[in-house]
Amino acid sequence: MADEAAADSLLDVERQEAALASDGDADLQAFREAVHSLPSDAVKDLMSAWVCSRCIFRLFGLTEPCSCPCLSPSVFTERLMPENLVGSLIDGGSSESEHSTSLPEPVVCSVCLGILQFYHNNDVQLLVSKDGMNDLAASIAELVKQEGHQTDSFSLEVSIPSITLDNERVIMSYMSRKYGSQLYSQERSFSECICLKNALKSLIKAPLETLLGVKYGQGPLHIRLTYSESSKTIEKSVEHKFGATSKRRKKGNENGLETVDGLMNSGIGCIATGVGHSVVTDTPVNGLQHHQSSDFSKLLLEKVRRPCSLSFHCNRDPIYFGGRYLKYSRNVSQTCWMIDEDRMGEASVEEIISSCILLMCRGDKYKFHAAGREDMDVRMLGSGRPFLVEIQNPRHVPSDVLVKDIEHKINSSREKLVRVKNLKLVGSQGWTLMREGEAEKQKQYAALVWISRPLEDPDLLSISSVRDMCILQRTPIRVLHRRSPLDREKIIHWMKIERIGGTSQYFILHLCTQAGTYIKEFVHGDLGRTHPSVGSMLGCRAEILQLDVTDVKMDVF
Repeated sequence: MADEAAADSLLDVERQEAALASDGDADLQAFREAVHSLPSDAVKDLMSAWVCSRCIFRLFGLTEPCSCPCLSPSVFTERLMPENLVGSLIDGGSSESEHSTSLPEPVVCSVCLGILQFYHNNDVQLLVSKDGMNDLAASIAELVKQEGHQTDSFSLEVSIPSITLDNERVIMSYMSRKYGSQLYSQERSFSECICLKNALKSLIKAPLETLLGVKYGQGPLHIRLTYSESSKTIEKSVEHKFGATSKRRKKGNENGLETVDGLMNSGIGCIATGVGHSVVTDTPVNGLQHHQSSDFSKLLLEKVRRPCSLSFHCNRDPIYFGGRYLKYSRNVSQTCWMIDEDRMGEASVEEIISSCILLMCRGDKYKFHAAGREDMDVRMLGSGRPFLVEIQNPRHVPSDVLVKDIEHKINSSREKLVRVKNLKLVGSQGWTLMREGEAEKQKQYAALVWISRPLEDPDLLSISSVRDMCILQRTPIRVLHRRSPLDREKIIHWMKIERIGGTSQYFILHLCTQAGTYIKEFVHGDLGRTHPSVGSMLGCRAEILQLDVTDVKMDVF
């Protein structure tokens, strides 16, 4: 049966070489040279420590062999004696009894925890991908298509357990000490180790490009693979030799154990073995070079029992719509306004506009941003107020024609509460334009004002002569419960009065002010908290009855 297992190994080699040969004789020759360039003793050490083939290649900094689509430890058959391989093949070796009755349970790599072997755990059973990277790529592509994402490129993000980095560091430290003086290590240092995340990305990006029909790069669609450590990943016991006993040291962190970094710095051998704990030995790591490779695997590494759990999801970068809105109702707030679970007003600008856009883009949720705000009882007229709608994780990016359809749908609403102008897709630079404009913008208003005495001609002259008048406003009483009590200097750029026929105590006040001016308080004075005010300038009581915003001067949208 041992001969039969060895024959299987050689058959694996032939399959792998056939896969490489399909890409060209040059690739096959390069692969063979890479395998034969590895020091056999170092490979034996790594394989006896349950390290998978791809991790062996990437530890030596070999990119191309690590990315081979069909790879198992049998690739080293020509480099090592078959008897050294039987029983220790990381990706499918078996004993005689196992071989004769059923397929063997795969041994999970002690470094990558099955990530580069495409094993993962669903908390019920071990899942083995028959076609490795292609199976994983197919599952990801199916999710992307189910969610209906439209994109011209994608990027990959990978999250791995910290234990993989800890174990990799211990093995590299040992190998560097033991084989650092050899010629190969002098030419290719272990410091050139390929990152586990990058190795995984290089394996699945090509099949994903084929299945999705788009290129890999810094695209708007982000595919995230999250590997998390299973609570039963590794056995709780470790075999220890040379007369020292494995034990845990009860100091260092909240788990009562020293950290891996601290143990490495102190020269004590350790390996991370599970969630929240490490196995520590009294034998210094730099002393391991004096022992055999078989002792190394027994001293440092435990056999991994279960691979990581895997979950993946995709998310697209937000897209932004900019434009200007007009509000015709005095019973519509800018954003949804709730007091004690009761809605204030019949609707909100935010909901009317954003819900239509969200529906068209098939996004998860939206955020609404505007250049300032008006009170619910204030209409927004004239050129409209600039706004920005952020759609998070959109599945569909509408064309210019569809954007116009969205604008038409909003403007065709039966209630005619809100209207949109110049709606368009904008980049994230829309934020910058909004912020720059808010700092410099001016606003124009039309206010219906009542005064306690008849309006006279000198009053018109007094008001219309105002040019860039500075006023001081303390935080208004009506907003003190939610705003800091501050003194603010604001500028009134100009004012003029429009008489109303048939009355001498009512008039329309037109004015242009600096952004952030409290207009209602500027008219009535807010019990002296705003000075000067229209009332103090006319020497009488003044009250504002209605207010409209007629223009927001911003060079945006």
